[in-house]
Amino acid sequence: MRSRVRELLRRLFTLDDTPERIALAFSLGVFLAFSPLIGLHAFLGFILAFSLSINRVAFLLGLFVNNPWTLVPIYAAGTYLGRLLMGSPSGPHFPSFEWRSLWDGSFWLQLVRQWHIIKPLLLGSTILSVFAAILAYWITLRAIRQRRAHLGKLQIEIKG
Repeated sequence: MRSRVRELLRRLFTLDDTPERIALAFSLGVFLAFSPLIGLHAFLGFILAFSLSINRVAFLLGLFVNNPWTLVPIYAAGTYLGRLLMGSPSGPHFPSFEWRSLWDGSFWLQLVRQWHIIKPLLLGSTILSVFAAILAYWITLRAIRQRRAHLGKLQIEIKG
């Protein structure tokens, strides 16, 4: 797993674009990854990646910060933050369901009745998406600039 993350970071740092454009595209992907649009990230991400004039690789790398391993912690943190801000610290009471109920609509009806769960998720995840995107932009921009400065020094040393 570590080697995979390192490879993704190496690819991000060596993209052929300005550091600002790479950081912006990555942070937009992170914004969408933390947004409360559960289940729509990949669909919307691919539409945006190919319709906006941004670095697609950086955007998609940011988008896939939300993946099967990070989905639960991201939305748990968003829901927790939303509950804190709304003044409702008690934990959510999720509706029970069977998988087949996803197809007949009964789960969705129960979920609508559980609006007190959805509101904190929407609020907290939206706030987290803004902060995560700002942080991702700052960290990515700084890391790319440092990496490129280091590589520039190495090239000067090799030539000299």
